[in-house]
Amino acid sequence: MSDTVTLSPTVIDPATLHQELTAGTVHLVDVREPGEFAGEHLKGAVLHPLSRWDAAALTVPEGKHLVLYCQSGNRSGQAAQKLLAAGHSSVTHLGGGILAWKSAGLPVTRSANAPISLFRQVQIVAGSLALGGMVLGITVSPKFHYLSGFVGAGLVFAGVTNTCAMGMLLAKLPYNQAAGQSWK
Repeated sequence: MSDTVTLSPTVIDPATLHQELTAGTVHLVDVREPGEFAGEHLKGAVLHPLSRWDAAALTVPEGKHLVLYCQSGNRSGQAAQKLLAAGHSSVTHLGGGILAWKSAGLPVTRSANAPISLFRQVQIVAGSLALGGMVLGITVSPKFHYLSGFVGAGLVFAGVTNTCAMGMLLAKLPYNQAAGQSWK
């Protein structure tokens, strides 16, 4: 029998997080990509993308506790697990992410100059590839229909695994990297 204890991150709801932010007791970290952060984020958050995660580089100011968030709570949960595995004794993340925050009617900071969301970029690219495969399959060669099938299979895989290779690739494009953003 093992005496190993598995630590789990604490989940905080939007209303409680809002109260704690107002009280100034939280160090808020956004684990999304720079383009997502530039589009909208919670006031006072600092950027530390999960794709470039370095637990050692994350410092929490004295007297504050760490709260992570992302779009839906998935990536912040992953980041919280990584911090726990790296030796942090207590990690909190926003349940439901920024989507839950906005659903609760709480404010976000927005930038009109930010790129369109990664989700919309994936929709545009995937839709264009599927449509192009269909059109080329009809006009050039039926083998182009495989392109549409490949895109469809990729979308199914992304939905089942909650990961999106196309989104990760698009996030690396220069226009999705917010100028002047840094993370620590």
